[in-house]
Order: sequence, then structure tokens, then C-alpha cells
Amino acid sequence: MTENFLVVSANDLAGIEIKEHIGVVQGSTVRSRNIGSDIFAKLKNLVGGELVGYSKLLATSREQAYKRMIEDAEAKGADAIVCFRFQTSTITDGASEILAYGTGVKYK
Repeated sequence: MTENFLVVSANDLAGIEIKEHIGVVQGSTVRSRNIGSDIFAKLKNLVGGELVGYSKLLATSREQAYKRMIEDAEAKGADAIVCFRFQTSTITDGASEILAYGTGVKYK
């Protein structure tokens, strides 16, 4: 069901009446870089450009956190998520958390 689950960044669902707010739903993952990515990144800093390995790592991490958020919403009985956001924080040198969160709701 995850691929058809309604998720919006707005505070409401356009044209749909929200009948109940379930509360905060969330999903997160903590990821670290590998030594190869770190060495390549340091070399890339000399010439500039996109750090493709890091971009892929972050994209994968966001997708995993997003799916976990939807699973949390479904487990709590929500039909949709409003006020969806991503947040990133550093846990330790070389490791970051990606958090996906929003408000689970039921609609008519």
C-alpha cells in the first residue's frame, strides 16, 4: 500500500475533509560514509564538483526514511500524511540521521 499512500507537505488535503488527526508519524535511518567515499570526496574538493557517492547515499537514505514514515502511519491507522518534512542531523563525525516526519490523518 505504501506506493499509493497520500503524503503532502501542505497543512491540509485540497478538496478532502480531514476527520481525525492521528498525531506525529516518523521514519528515520542513520547512515555513515565509507572510507572510499571519504578519500574520493577529499580529492574532489581540490577540483570541485558533485560528490556523486554522497548524493546517492543521501537519496537512498531519504527513500528509506520516507518508507518507514509511511509504515509508521499505516500502523497507527492513518489514511494520509500532511505537513510532511525531511530533517537531517549529524550523529557523529561521518554519520548522519535522515528523519522523515509529518502528521498522520484520517479523511472522509
